[in-house]
Amino acid sequence: EDAVGCHVEDAVTFWAQNVSRGNDLMKLSCALAEVCPQANAVFGKLDFSKVYGGCFSEDRCWYRCMVQQMINNEKAGTIFILKSSHFQVLYIDYGNSEVLNRSDIVEIPPYLQCPGIARKYRLWGLQMPTEQNLNKFDEGKKFLSTLVFEKNIKIRHKGKHEDGTILAQAENEEIDIGKEVAKAGFAEHCSSPGNTKDGREKKDTMENLYRKNRGSALNSFPRKRSDQVAANTRNQSFTENRAILTSTPVLDTKLAQVRPDQKLYEVKEDKDVLRKENTNLLQVQKELELKVHQLQCELQNEKEASRTTARNFEETLHSYIGTKMRNLAAKMKTLKELRHTNRNSRFREQLSESIKVVTEECLTVPLSLEKLQKIWTEYDLAQERIRFCKNVDEAGELIAKRDEVRQNLYVAVEELILEVDQLPLSERSETLQELSASLKTLYGQGSEAYDSEEAFQQFFIWKDVKMKKLICVRNDTDEALEVLANWFSGTLKCFDLMSEASSDLEEVVGDADEILKKVELAICQELHTDLIEPDEAEKQIIMSAYNKVLHDVCQEQSMITDIQNMYFASVKFKEQAKEWLNKRPDINNLLAIKKTVRSLKAKLRWKLVEKNNFEESDDYSELEMMGIKEEISQLQNGVLQEISKEREEYEKLMYLVQKWFPELPLLYPEAGILDYMNSGGLLVCSLERDLLDSEPVKELSTKRPLVCSEIQGQKVLLKGYSVDASSEATVIERVAKYHRIWDQEKEKSGLLQLLFLLFCKSDPLIYLMVPYYPGASLRAIQADTPLTLEEALEVMRGVAQGLQTLHGACIVHGSLHGNNVFAVNRNQGIVGDFDFTKSEEQRAAANSMVVGSLSLVSPELKMGQPASPASDMYAYGCLLFWLCVQNQEFNIKEDGTPELQAVVMDDKVKSLLMSLFCCNRLTAEQVLRDDCFLTVDAVPVSPQPNEEYEQEHDFETTDGEQIQLTKENGASTIQ
Repeated sequence: EDAVGCHVEDAVTFWAQNVSRGNDLMKLSCALAEVCPQANAVFGKLDFSKVYGGCFSEDRCWYRCMVQQMINNEKAGTIFILKSSHFQVLYIDYGNSEVLNRSDIVEIPPYLQCPGIARKYRLWGLQMPTEQNLNKFDEGKKFLSTLVFEKNIKIRHKGKHEDGTILAQAENEEIDIGKEVAKAGFAEHCSSPGNTKDGREKKDTMENLYRKNRGSALNSFPRKRSDQVAANTRNQSFTENRAILTSTPVLDTKLAQVRPDQKLYEVKEDKDVLRKENTNLLQVQKELELKVHQLQCELQNEKEASRTTARNFEETLHSYIGTKMRNLAAKMKTLKELRHTNRNSRFREQLSESIKVVTEECLTVPLSLEKLQKIWTEYDLAQERIRFCKNVDEAGELIAKRDEVRQNLYVAVEELILEVDQLPLSERSETLQELSASLKTLYGQGSEAYDSEEAFQQFFIWKDVKMKKLICVRNDTDEALEVLANWFSGTLKCFDLMSEASSDLEEVVGDADEILKKVELAICQELHTDLIEPDEAEKQIIMSAYNKVLHDVCQEQSMITDIQNMYFASVKFKEQAKEWLNKRPDINNLLAIKKTVRSLKAKLRWKLVEKNNFEESDDYSELEMMGIKEEISQLQNGVLQEISKEREEYEKLMYLVQKWFPELPLLYPEAGILDYMNSGGLLVCSLERDLLDSEPVKELSTKRPLVCSEIQGQKVLLKGYSVDASSEATVIERVAKYHRIWDQEKEKSGLLQLLFLLFCKSDPLIYLMVPYYPGASLRAIQADTPLTLEEALEVMRGVAQGLQTLHGACIVHGSLHGNNVFAVNRNQGIVGDFDFTKSEEQRAAANSMVVGSLSLVSPELKMGQPASPASDMYAYGCLLFWLCVQNQEFNIKEDGTPELQAVVMDDKVKSLLMSLFCCNRLTAEQVLRDDCFLTVDAVPVSPQPNEEYEQEHDFETTDGEQIQLTKENGASTIQ
């Protein structure tokens, strides 16, 4: 093996460490450095076979050691052995030894008590010379050190001595170390290599003398080794080690000198030792006397406790029967209550009944349901084919096929209705709901997922085992109680003076203690069996069965819901299909209405021409003009009434197209059904702008034509859009989408209503008609009579509702400013419409996005990012800030947001504004839940249709839309 020498005992004996154990040595050193400082010091007699931790005197580091002997114990006796304070120890990982105080030896954990790393070797075939003085011994030891100490040596094992020393042949760089030692005269060849007894005895004698004169710590400290195994490290450390070793002979020479007064010195030393031993013995005597006193006190306490126990036992014997019977009666009472309530058994039975309900009483899917679903799918597919068909000839075949499938569907619907009418769906659904609720009360929420199909079977097997065990235990209890009752009956007769029964006490009383013991044991066993909670495995069985019950309940309820939904749909289909089963719709009513409208429009045009001519006539008469205007008004009202009928007819046809006859637009293209549907019901081709008695609003027409008219007593605005063939469809689509989301909630939507979408024959414009209510914009109101804080919050709550409606439909307004937000009656906020010809980004970039000195354009829009709901909320926050700040001066930050710290306003409002000006802004839905609006009445107050504001519109004449729009009963303003 390859090893490194770590300690030399004499010229032929040394210790070495295997090269492969370097890492183990490092780990041991680290572990000892961490464990030993906190470890307990040794106490009492030390174990020579145990490994301890020793603090080395040279470097005060900790190493593993084993105790070899106790110092100064020849005259001490047994007592001093227990109190000895000095021990000679062997460092098992290095091979050296020294004398340590007891305080320098500590206990170490078991995982550190492994065999030593260093091993003891003896040069094979050599022994110590028979005649050798101390100096020669020291020189031989020093010579061997130069050959093996901290050197990489190759060792060949030749044998092993009974004390564990390995007989070996050692080489250092092809140098036979044994031959070198013998050649130097520090050792001699022995006749038999294995016979080293004389050599050992000589060596032990010399070594004892050597230690006595030099002291045990000299040249005997552990050597740490990590990378010293490497060749370069060995060469570097050789000089240092040599310096250490060469310094020892001077000291050895001085210690080897024998002084004349050596014997007197030893006598004095022995006397001092005896004096110390005497002192220690006296101390031990005092400690033993104290221990005896303590033991006497403990003995006295034990005697008192024994007397107390005897008295208590005697008192217990006096009342034993009464106590026994009271305890038995209490347990009997508990048992009666337990059998009466039968809690655990009730739980098991309820779960068993639930399993029966979901397995044996469950409903099955009607046979006609699957057939109906298949035919209905076929019917929907037939309708879809007709809807996408563009050829009239092909449509005929598809319509015939659809009609056939509709007949089959009608028959299947009737079959399902008849079959479902026989099923107790409602009763079964209520039963399942009650079952689920009661089980959740007992077992908790549970899970609708289940792990095993055999959950019910496992539960019933477990339940049968539990019931059999419970029945057996109850039978044992009943038998024991019956024996006790018979015993009481016999005892009663024994003590009855009037009874003639046998009075033999031995026969009557019998073994009463055994009877009571059996009764108590049986009762306790039944209580334990009934009251014990299920273990984890049993709980798993119960919960698996419970979860499967929930799963089956949920599955059946889902099936019932599907059946009911299909049933209701079938009933509705049957009722509606009766009318159109053998009949087809036509557009005769629509065509008749259109014919009437054309006639009225022709008369109206003539009257308008007559009015214009009469105004320029020399025979002008105010009275005749009033008559002409009255006729024009009547004709206009007649046209509007017919248009209202036309819309009703279109709504009927649109319903038929969507529900029953998708072929109508293909069969009757002249009716314009698709155009009406695509516009969301806003487009009215029969109404033309020229037919309205309108007046141009020049001050509002800076960007596009804007005219004002009056229809049925209500003023309206007509906003003209210039469109071509490519942009017309896009504009109509945007208008229709806006109108549909308004139509879903109407006044509650918080949006402005659109009335009509119409064309003009005289110019390429499409007109959007909205009600006209001047003076209701925020800019106009703030310029006249500013809103109070309460009014402003109520109005802005409605504006937030409008933004929530738009954002919920994925529409970005992009044009929220003071002229496009309305405060109807100063308490209802409405969001106006926007320019439908522009995109979101184009609308947001308009010059009208300013209130006062504050820009409504968010910082991210200025950086080129697209418009988003967050940019709308920024504009909303700026409007709210503008309403609340009134005439206060404020600063604007570099990013364009206002500085809030110096502005005086309500704390809740300021907190809301901070959440609207930051990067992560609140949504409209979150704003509506803010504390600012908790006390605001959310019920909208509708304005009167004919109500007008005294102040006219406050319109901007800058770039941007300059048209006011409003709801049907709201106000209008600029965009």
